[in-house]
Amino acid sequence: MTSTATKKPFSVKDTFGLPKVPAKATLEGRVETSPFVPNQEPYEFRMDDIRVLGAWMKIDNGDGLFITGPTGSGKTSLVQQVCARLNIPLQQATAHDRLEVPELIGNQTFIGGDMVFQDGPLTAAMRHGHWFLLNEADLLGEGTATGLNDILEGQSLTIPENGGEVVRPHADFRFIATGNTNGGGDSSGLYTGTVQQNLSFMDRFLLMEVGYMDEETEKSVLAAKVPHLPEEIRETMVDMASEVRRLFIGESDAEGAIEVTMSTRTLVRWAQLTYFMHGQANQKVNPAREALKPALSLRASPVTREALDGIAQRYFGK
Repeated sequence: MTSTATKKPFSVKDTFGLPKVPAKATLEGRVETSPFVPNQEPYEFRMDDIRVLGAWMKIDNGDGLFITGPTGSGKTSLVQQVCARLNIPLQQATAHDRLEVPELIGNQTFIGGDMVFQDGPLTAAMRHGHWFLLNEADLLGEGTATGLNDILEGQSLTIPENGGEVVRPHADFRFIATGNTNGGGDSSGLYTGTVQQNLSFMDRFLLMEVGYMDEETEKSVLAAKVPHLPEEIRETMVDMASEVRRLFIGESDAEGAIEVTMSTRTLVRWAQLTYFMHGQANQKVNPAREALKPALSLRASPVTREALDGIAQRYFGK
């Protein structure tokens, strides 16, 4: 097994901006730099998320981590920004219904006129002790999920395409998956293409749920991302985003539901577009309503577009 990287403790309170965490609480990060460490981006960490993820890191019993939550709630960015702040290299792949394990392992390719084996993201993570992130894991076909069971069990990877090379998992290798469902399938009809995952595959994961940020946190995110947009507009956007989500998941008193939602990612996009369109206000164009179209509405059905514009008019006027 490859030797582990040099480690160092990082203060949870200072590293993730969580003032209520005891000063002595730490998580283990790395000293060495790597091009596979994600870039740091602004991110509002939540104590509950770091508590579960930190426990998973410390227990280290071989379980993977499966992060579930609605689209755009910050599942992938949570992992990326934890790695960015703890200096942990991250390999990533996105699942689809035709994904096969060999795509994650690697393939033979020509480099400098020679045929050589090039590691895929899973092999690279196992070989070098990186974290491996498989996004949209609830889209996996049953055969592919089953093919990953041995890896999740901590077994070595044999690569026939590379002369039968055996890659033993580095001590620092960790497997993380994300999905809009918890692996049990989608009965809501909101996430087309997701399938119920094999029980033996899901049994190898600790599960963690990441929901949408609360309104105060999202207001802080918008203040950091679009500081020049007036505070009143930012706060109104957060209020409208909450209503759109209630409609999406069927928790609103209004009749009917909509097939799109206002993720935090979409909310930030909407605020940025609104700021850039602000100069059109003198042309009798409502920038918030106009910006909503490319940010969200144009991906919806005509009926939902009309509904969204009506909601925006109620919040922002004509």
